[in-house]
Amino acid sequence: MEELVKKIDNFNKGRNWDQFHSAENLVKSISIEAGELLECFQWNYDYDLNEVKDELADVINYCIQLAIKLEVDPKEIVIEKMKKTAKKYPIEKAYGKSTKYTKLGDK
Repeated sequence: MEELVKKIDNFNKGRNWDQFHSAENLVKSISIEAGELLECFQWNYDYDLNEVKDELADVINYCIQLAIKLEVDPKEIVIEKMKKTAKKYPIEKAYGKSTKYTKLGDK
């Protein structure tokens, strides 16, 4: 992960693009690219894997750039979020269910 973060950072710095990468602009870009990813599945499940990979790469790239801008470690924040999610969705209540954590209850 660290190597990927460095490659993305060097790529942007080498082109002097960091000047355009405010947190706000990066969040907008993430949303735009996520919309383009969604478009790959808009009308049916017969998607073009190469297009999906390109759009997914764009989303990941902008997310990593935002992490760089905010000076947070992407790996660290994902692991921390997984810990929080694990508490909301314990295996014994959530296994095989898509129910929101607030509705899992003790059933």
